[in-house]
Amino acid sequence: MSSGKYSGFSDIARQALMQPQESMLEVKNKKHKLYIGIPKEVSFQENRIPLTPLSVALLVNNGHEVMLESNAGQAANFSDKDYSEQGAHIVYDTKKVYEADIIIKIAPPTLAEIELMKPGQTLISALQLSSLKAESIQAMINKKITALCFEHLRDEGNSLSVVRAMSEIVGATSILIAAEYLSNIFDGKGLMLGGITGVPPTEIVILGAGTVGEYAARTAISLGAEVKVFDPSIYKLRRLQNNIGARVFTSVVQPIVLEKAITTCDVAIGAMRAQDGRSPCIVSEATVSRMKPNSVIIDVSIDQGGCFETSEITNHTHPVFRKYDVIHYCVPNIASRVARTATYALTNIFAPILLDIGEHGSLKDLIWAKSGMRESVYIYKGQLTNKYIGERFSIPCKDLDLLIVSHQ
Repeated sequence: MSSGKYSGFSDIARQALMQPQESMLEVKNKKHKLYIGIPKEVSFQENRIPLTPLSVALLVNNGHEVMLESNAGQAANFSDKDYSEQGAHIVYDTKKVYEADIIIKIAPPTLAEIELMKPGQTLISALQLSSLKAESIQAMINKKITALCFEHLRDEGNSLSVVRAMSEIVGATSILIAAEYLSNIFDGKGLMLGGITGVPPTEIVILGAGTVGEYAARTAISLGAEVKVFDPSIYKLRRLQNNIGARVFTSVVQPIVLEKAITTCDVAIGAMRAQDGRSPCIVSEATVSRMKPNSVIIDVSIDQGGCFETSEITNHTHPVFRKYDVIHYCVPNIASRVARTATYALTNIFAPILLDIGEHGSLKDLIWAKSGMRESVYIYKGQLTNKYIGERFSIPCKDLDLLIVSHQ
């Protein structure tokens, strides 16, 4: 009886076996193997490095090759052993590093470094328009370099990813620096940044409501300080308050209100920046002269000229000077003070970009696919594509999209 009831099952099972079966697809090999070189920074007090050892491991595991100049990560407390254990090739000859197809570094290349580069190479570094020289641009053009500046890199949210990351670090660090120079250790007032029960908090004035100003305000508030923020843009002031989630004193830049705040505060942070050219100098020498003795000025915008008329560039070795008995901290590269944290922030941006270049098959395909990458390109295969640089140095400039379409 059972044989009759289930007699048709064997035929059905046989037919099922003959049907197309699911199969696991083979994982595709990477379209393009990258040869990445990381030279040791030669710029004064540049302590950051673009990739951490774990990011190097990620790249190596995806089939790419990374060459690192010996001691390139030492200033950020990454040893050669840390990198070699993750698959990087440690080289002791600088010329050897520049044999890679892609050079990634922090500071803009010097003329000596450009001389080491090979024709047709890709460079990812800072541009630093304020210190840019025509000779460097022309040297890269002559070698048909493709150069990307990370200051202009934009993410999916259309924000400047590297600039924002560094601004967050600089904003928070500036308040910690202020706390140091308010203490007796550095001949300051001997004040604690935040107040305690029965003792009023220190007053901090922040000029600028951008990312630096926001993170400076956030850190100062968390330490218990009283914060006042000034900015010409009411939109930026409103955005800062919304992002912080707390009500702080905010004001547009009105000379009388600003002068009163500056002359009574304990710390003044200058964080106003210009799109191009010099940052606005909105605090006069006369106002600084009326500040309280041993007050602290931290001019974050010093790389663009500074917000205070009394500001002069200092460095990490000699970071401060006194004028009118006011402590001035005017180091342009504050992020290098916390180089390891800054390196972690940078590697979160650079490692995915390098992986994307490999996945897309070429840098050209990635530039075409992502508009945020296109904005960072200022030289493409020896053709200047940045209009501002072209006008500044009287160098012919071409449209990047047309260059890519024409397969040049």
